[in-house]
Amino acid sequence: MRPEDIIADKQRPFTGAEYLQSLRDGREVYIDGERVPDVTAHPAFRNSVRSIARLYDALHDPKRHELLTCPTDTGSGGYTHRFFRVPRSREDLRGAQEAIAEWARLSYGWMGRTPDYKAAYTNTLGGNADYYGPYAGNARAWYKRAQEAVPFMNHAIVNPPIDRHKPAEQVKNVFVSVEKETDGGIIVSGAKVVATSAAMTHYNYMGQSSKTATEDLDMSLMFMVPIDAPGLKLICRTSYEHAALRNGSPFDYPLSSRFDENDAIFILDKVFVPWEDVFIYRDPARVLSFYPRSGFMQGFQFQGCTRFAVKLDFVCGLLSKALRCTGGDEARGNQVLLGEALAWRHLFWSLSNAMANDPDPWNDGAVLPNLRAGLAYRVFAPDAYPRIKDIIERTVTSALIYLPSSVKDFANPAIEPYLRRYVRGSHGIEYVERIKIMKLLWDAIGTEFGGRHELYERNYAGGWEDIRAQTLTGAQRGGDMAAMEALVDQCMADYDADGWTGDVWCDPSETG
Repeated sequence: MRPEDIIADKQRPFTGAEYLQSLRDGREVYIDGERVPDVTAHPAFRNSVRSIARLYDALHDPKRHELLTCPTDTGSGGYTHRFFRVPRSREDLRGAQEAIAEWARLSYGWMGRTPDYKAAYTNTLGGNADYYGPYAGNARAWYKRAQEAVPFMNHAIVNPPIDRHKPAEQVKNVFVSVEKETDGGIIVSGAKVVATSAAMTHYNYMGQSSKTATEDLDMSLMFMVPIDAPGLKLICRTSYEHAALRNGSPFDYPLSSRFDENDAIFILDKVFVPWEDVFIYRDPARVLSFYPRSGFMQGFQFQGCTRFAVKLDFVCGLLSKALRCTGGDEARGNQVLLGEALAWRHLFWSLSNAMANDPDPWNDGAVLPNLRAGLAYRVFAPDAYPRIKDIIERTVTSALIYLPSSVKDFANPAIEPYLRRYVRGSHGIEYVERIKIMKLLWDAIGTEFGGRHELYERNYAGGWEDIRAQTLTGAQRGGDMAAMEALVDQCMADYDADGWTGDVWCDPSETG
């Protein structure tokens, strides 16, 4: 049974309730030494799962329906999330941008691998199916499936950080590779990292990162696999949501208690993948050309930048409120640094706008988000986020930890009067409001949840060297670098050792 079979009306995506029901499929998810019987009920996942369900419900909310959805182009007569359909104009991309941003606002930018993230891949299957050669039919079928039901997909593309000093093909006992080929499909084993949100998804796209792709035929493959496939196992990291439940309340951990995209070790143990779910097989040329040619690069940068811009809206607003709580909002130095944080925010919204409003032409009338703007986001976001975190720590300083341990302290009459007097905010802000703001900010940057987010934003789009080198390679192969050098050559042609080569400027020998 496919997850989509749960949907009552085949002309629309999942509702929140249907999404929750679809996750009760016997998947193998492990945390704290135990197998999780139901991720929708387990305290490590239940609120984060409901945050995703909230996104699905928004697709059917009359107040958001028009903003978030558009008609399908599959002939179903139904509707879909705007980013799940092939964009064919800047108007389509503007609509997709608004839909991405609206979904991101429901988690205040703190959930990065929401279902629209992998739409950056599945929508390319409708515009570039022929890229997949003998598996083009699979691409078209998955485009239709993804668009009509809007299933939650994610990916696992990075090889585990093991034996990285060796070529990938020498680590087949760890990395994903084909063990056997059958009439019905292939049997694969191996591990990938980091399967963000995998415990909450329907499908995982098993791909290869550009850095570790290999020409080994058994490892030259990409495919889709359902999370409940026999032999697929997820070993999760510690749950920040569960820790928030044990250690406090939503007041104390307002982000980590509901937006924890649990990351997992993704293991395939002799998993059968039917041919209809394969996209690339024993084809090193396609694996190695996937990022520059598939269209996924442009799409994930567009979704990622828009979501990041929403997150910076939230962070800048929260920093402004925190500084007002301390009275630091009137200090010139703090104003300067808050202004810098706002400039970073403006930068990423501008890049998102450029990706939507200046699209690159593609196949058969389709368009892609602007690649150059996307590459700029990819390089600068990993520098922007730690810089903004540094700004918060420099300006808010000790106010981040000048806090009681828990909301329970408010109910203790022995200390509540002291909190009221000594932990109040400035500008007439009462102590409960001041503590609420500061605990929210601490959860954003100081807790395990906050620390994971810095690591995530630093590495989201690839290693710091790779993203810069690939930007250079793109400019060299696409002609941008040649055009830049030609501009320099034009300048140098204006003069030589004897003076100006034309009659526009006066030579030094001329007087008068």
